[in-house]
Amino acid sequence: MALRLHNTLTDRVEPFTPSEPGHAGVYVCGPTVYDYAHIGHMRVNVVYDVLVRHLRESGLSVKYVRNVTDIDDKIIKRAAEVGEDPAALARRFTDAYTEDTAKLFCVPPDVEPKVTEHLDEIRALVTRLIEKKAAYAVDGDVYFDVQAFAGYGKLSHRKLDDLEAGASGRVGEEEKKKRHPADFALWKGVKADAKAGEPSWPSPWGAGRPGWHIECSAMCMRHLGESFDIHGGGLDLVFPHHENEIAQSEAASGKQLARMWVHNGFIEVNKEKMSKSLGNFFTARECFRCVEPEALRYFMFTTHYRAPLSLDWTLDDKGAVTGFPQIEDGERRLEYLYSTLLRIAQIPAERIDPQGPVDKDLAGFSDVLARSLDDDLNMPAALAVVAELLKRVNDACDVAARKNGRITRATLDVSKHAFSMIGRRLGIGLDDARAFLRRVRSRRAAARGLAESDVEARLVARIEARKSRDFARADAIRNELVARGVELMDSPEGTDWRLP
Repeated sequence: MALRLHNTLTDRVEPFTPSEPGHAGVYVCGPTVYDYAHIGHMRVNVVYDVLVRHLRESGLSVKYVRNVTDIDDKIIKRAAEVGEDPAALARRFTDAYTEDTAKLFCVPPDVEPKVTEHLDEIRALVTRLIEKKAAYAVDGDVYFDVQAFAGYGKLSHRKLDDLEAGASGRVGEEEKKKRHPADFALWKGVKADAKAGEPSWPSPWGAGRPGWHIECSAMCMRHLGESFDIHGGGLDLVFPHHENEIAQSEAASGKQLARMWVHNGFIEVNKEKMSKSLGNFFTARECFRCVEPEALRYFMFTTHYRAPLSLDWTLDDKGAVTGFPQIEDGERRLEYLYSTLLRIAQIPAERIDPQGPVDKDLAGFSDVLARSLDDDLNMPAALAVVAELLKRVNDACDVAARKNGRITRATLDVSKHAFSMIGRRLGIGLDDARAFLRRVRSRRAAARGLAESDVEARLVARIEARKSRDFARADAIRNELVARGVELMDSPEGTDWRLP
């Protein structure tokens, strides 16, 4: 295949060739489920969803693995704060995460491993590292020895000497146990000050729980093998998480863990990374109350996946969020897409020429779309291709709507196939067009205090006025509705309306 991706290991855009012809293994770091996912988390899902879709449409069989971290200090802390069992809290937010990603039309992973389901693999991997002298146990904890792995720092391009100098001021109890300041925990023993009910699991080193980094190594190696094609995640995971993952995995196996490491950029708020720790985040659910979820997906295509994506929002006089202008723009563009889908579906049979040639401007669309994604998943370029398609399709529909105008069957078929490719590669345009447009209209009407039933009644009155040839009254009703922000769309099938 022709796909080229930026590989963080080499900091170059390189051709992607699967290690096993016809098949690709993809692992993506998923959520730590202690709260509702924010918009930045959703960017991870959307980016790698497009990657997986594109790989599959390019003819590869893909095994897509995305983990869930359901053992973590953040989960334990949040559960204690709200008085909930940590396992129950993790399940609740896992379910919420699944619901949110489904609303974005993200394909579910083929395997979604959880830490709680892979403790045997984690303990076995830690044991293996100890046996290889790459890890050591101290007072119930187990640490990875970064000096035992010569390649430490190759992903983040950092040097051990710099890491040691940067950590020279830390003198906590954990630092006293370490051989090197950059050593990291593989297993955390139960501490003397642990609270009652704090979860722990047995191990050869005493009761405790796994460190954050070891879990991904155990799970990706379990489901994709000791070496696979693509490992993805957010840019914030390059160091230390992915660096540590490489070290412990490759120290254990002697094999390269992932041939390509792909990282997406942050969503930024006021030029800072969106994160829960900074408190500058919006959950996906907050966004979904203001716009269609699919519009959030579209918004994420407007900037290259490796670049930061800036977010703006609006507030009312009480400081409550009322909207996200850039995402709302994506919603309007999706309205255009779905309206175009309806247009081609509603072309009367007598306007279709069964024998004519295909419109040459539409014939190569699918190939052009594929080439834009082959170029390091260039989603802004893909959107430009989609915009050109919509223009060409609407031009063809305009011709068919003229007196004695027609569209060829070949052009119609190519247009429908093009929309199918948009859905299958980009994951947009997959909703029911009428349902999408009606939901948008209903939400905007409610926000403006406009009763849909009142608009519909005025439309009925306008139709009656036109039937009785009272065109002055029909025009007056139209002008009244326009003044209220209602856009009328007359067609041979009747009159529909929307709120821009």
